[in-house]
Amino acid sequence: MWFLLVFSRTWKWKGYSIRYQCAGTSGPALVLVHGFGANSDHWRKNTPILGKTHRVYSIDLIGYGYSDKPNPREFGGEPFYTFETWGEQLNDFCLDVVKDEAFFICNSIGGLVGLQAAVSKPEICRGLMLINISLRMLHIKKQPMIGRPFIKSFQNLLRNTPVGKLFFKSIAKPETVKSILCQCYHDSSQVTDELVEAILRPGLEPGAVDVFLEFICYSGGPLPEDLLPLVKCPVLIAWGEKDPWEPIELGRAYSNFDAVEDFVVLPEAGHCPQDEKPEMVNPLIESFVARH
Repeated sequence: MWFLLVFSRTWKWKGYSIRYQCAGTSGPALVLVHGFGANSDHWRKNTPILGKTHRVYSIDLIGYGYSDKPNPREFGGEPFYTFETWGEQLNDFCLDVVKDEAFFICNSIGGLVGLQAAVSKPEICRGLMLINISLRMLHIKKQPMIGRPFIKSFQNLLRNTPVGKLFFKSIAKPETVKSILCQCYHDSSQVTDELVEAILRPGLEPGAVDVFLEFICYSGGPLPEDLLPLVKCPVLIAWGEKDPWEPIELGRAYSNFDAVEDFVVLPEAGHCPQDEKPEMVNPLIESFVARH
């Protein structure tokens, strides 16, 4: 097996510096979208392989990885780190950098980003592959009415007092990041020091703590079930059957939407199959793209 070189580049978006990685010079365009707390390095086992027959771009969403992390308090009380913001970023990236329509390949909350982008500008997205999309179980609509005031109080505590930064400091350590990853990867041998470093290092950059706290306090915005009925392009859902965070039993319900062509179970895989089981995910991506 041979690998293509992966290039790391920077794109200016609305005055902010956005890091992305790319490989391949021909074939359909793929844009790979990471999940919460991750970055384009989480696709390091996919980008060079897929780049042999595709133009592949993996992007750091604003606030994550090595992209800029503007302070959310700079936006006059209006939420900035939202799926609308990231969806707009994704579409503009396709217009400015890819210069073509693209397939969006998305993991976890990246799936909401891909869905939002596809709904906002359907002419850009050729197809969506959602890998263990976030069910957003902490969304305010999914909480009992009696508990909602307590959730708001807890979010205010995290966002507006020193408690939040102490909480972040307690988890932004190699041993804690490794422990969290071992929870969501079924095969803990895949949680290497390289992976821990790839996730942790950009999380220690200035501004990362404010982005982290802002997002974990973001309990509004769209749910997958709000966006899926609006999607015009074909959708493939893939799910690691051993995901402890997003149970596959709940994920199966998404196969009932008209846009969803298939629901593929990925055996012995957790929440991030693209990294844990790339030998299963890469061919699945290739076959999905080939059909469209």
